[in-house]
This record gives sequence, structure tokens and C-alpha cells, in this order.
Amino acid sequence: MTDPKSARLGPLPALIFSSRWLQLPLYLGLIVAQCVYVFLFGKELWHLIHRAPGLGEQEIMLIVLGLIDVVMISNLLVMVIVGGYETFVSRLRLEGHPDQPEWLSHVNASVLKVKLAMAIIGISSIHLLKTFIAAGALNGLPFCSSAQLAQMKAEMAITSAQCTQLTPDGVLWQTVIHCVFILSAIGIAWTDKLMNGAAPAKHAAH
Repeated sequence: MTDPKSARLGPLPALIFSSRWLQLPLYLGLIVAQCVYVFLFGKELWHLIHRAPGLGEQEIMLIVLGLIDVVMISNLLVMVIVGGYETFVSRLRLEGHPDQPEWLSHVNASVLKVKLAMAIIGISSIHLLKTFIAAGALNGLPFCSSAQLAQMKAEMAITSAQCTQLTPDGVLWQTVIHCVFILSAIGIAWTDKLMNGAAPAKHAAH
């Protein structure tokens, strides 16, 4: 049974501990951002359906990859909102709920960090795949000017027809950055594994 005296906090510790609720507006703001992504997904899906008869296979693939990108960023937002709130603010008390995410039952700062790293790698992979598909149509096309980009954005046109937003150096650097993301995630997972393995060994030594 918990001693009420041991559970009661002094004024300063109580103030410091209660400061975690300052993060609540941040998570509510991320929920608003999630709503914006839902609107963006619906907008892009409508454009795909409306323009599908006049699009080629590669153009449809690029738009679909854009939709997948929106979904993966939305999944990342869900992990940050739910996992971050559960870890740093307050318990959601979802034990026994049929819709409780599997990963939430054992979430902590380390698990959340690794899952976020893997989600970022997934998002980077989609961007890299879109880049590789579009890079096949470079063929010496001129780089798009700001006026051309504004016009194509207004017309919702595919940019690979008249000019390109890609350069060989840009594709190379995007590949390098993606590899750095992968190495970073491996490093984070390896560090957490070493730390989790060292803790039981320390307890056993005592």
C-alpha cells in the first residue's frame, strides 16, 4: 500500500512535475497538422481521379507515391502524438482497449526514438524512390525557373515534361542523406541494445 506522505510532493517538485502539461498545446497542434494532411490527401486524391484519363503510368505512379508519402508522414504524426503524450505527459490508460496499438504497450523513450527513426527512413525511402523515377527523365532538361515552377504548380502539371527540379548532384546528395538516416537508425538501435543489456548485467553484479 502506498504511503500518502511519500506520494505527496512539495510545492517546488509539484510545480516542476506539473510543467509537463505545457507540452499539451504542442500535441494539440500536431493534431491540427494531422487534419491538414488529411485535407492534403483528399485534395491530391481528387486531382488523381480527375486527371487520371490523361496521365501516363509514370505520372500516376509519382502521384500515388506522393499519397503514400502523406500517409507515412501522418503515421509519424500519430506515433509522436500518442507515444509522446504517453511517455512524457500522462498515461492514456488504454490497457484492454481493442484498438490499443501493439507498440504502445511497451513504449518508452528509447522505443519511441527507434520507431521514429524507422518512420523517417520510410519517408526518406519514398522521397528517394520518387527522385529515382523522375531522374530517369532528366536527359539534359533545363532546371526549372521559379516562374516555371509557379506556372506548373498552378496548372498541377508534371514537371518532367519541359524542365526538371532535379540535378545529378541533388540526386547524389539525397542518396547520401538517406544512407546517413539508415546508419543513424542502426546506431540508435545498437546503442539502446547495449544500454538495455548493460542494465541487467549491473543488477546481476549487485
